Amino acid sequence: MKMDSWSVKICKALGHPVRYTIVQYLTDGPRCVCELNDDVGFSQSNLSQHLRILKEAGLVRSEKDGLKIFYQLTCPEISALLGSIERVTACCLKELQTND
Repeated sequence: MKMDSWSVKICKALGHPVRYTIVQYLTDGPRCVCELNDDVGFSQSNLSQHLRILKEAGLVRSEKDGLKIFYQLTCPEISALLGSIERVTACCLKELQTND
């Protein structure tokens, strides 16, 4: 897959509010699926689907420890990406308010 196609895949994975929230939680470090389930408030199967999409995009990886599965971000740049998205969002919202 070409780099620009992969970038689109990453953006699409982050484009869902639940997946974006999951990634935000993981910026603090690895989390067990049970913790994420409590934080996000979705069924285990729904959460698993979102985690699978994030994993397929290369944003998270999992590690099994006994009966628990822990997820973590694959690289620290993902935290910086979220910060950039938040700054761009603030800038865009400000621009939209100025044009009203």
